[in-house]
Amino acid sequence: MAAGKNAAAKILEQKGYACIDADLAGHTAVENAREKIFEHFGKEAEKRGILLKNEDKSVNRRALGAIVFESLALLSELESIVYPETERIISNFIEENKKRPEIPGVVVNAAVLYKTPNILSQVQFILYIDAPLILRYFRARKRDRLSPLKILSRFARQKDLFAKYQNSNADIQRVWNTGSIKHLEKKILKILASLERPSL
Repeated sequence: MAAGKNAAAKILEQKGYACIDADLAGHTAVENAREKIFEHFGKEAEKRGILLKNEDKSVNRRALGAIVFESLALLSELESIVYPETERIISNFIEENKKRPEIPGVVVNAAVLYKTPNILSQVQFILYIDAPLILRYFRARKRDRLSPLKILSRFARQKDLFAKYQNSNADIQRVWNTGSIKHLEKKILKILASLERPSL
């Protein structure tokens, strides 16, 4: 969170890569699976007096988050519904783009890609964008206007991510994003120059 992965993805997109944002794919997956979500979490939402369904019949993701992020068990249940659909969406994007001769590669912009093992198994190279905790904290405060407690809670849920990716079969390069966008771009382009046909 707030390390700069979206900035890195934008740099790669500007260099011609086909990019998909796993968070946005997840949002689409939530809507595709909304009937299952309403059925599975409807009683819990009703018990808490939470409206899980928006007026347009879409999922109220803020309300859903209020339910599942307080319980690892409920979060796991939601992931079991949403992640298979997220994997399908991202896999389709990869298949549609990986053979296009005019692009240098396909980029999946994701923080918790290890939770979608079928996608991770297709990855050849990982750019792990990182930054010191204190810098990420102030970036998150400025960007998201969240309370300190919520930011630290989200940081805690993403603890030891690098170790999880080190266990994958993909090559991995840690990129420290501590300066400007131009500085980050310089680092990324240096890595890309050392690869024949990189994918993220």
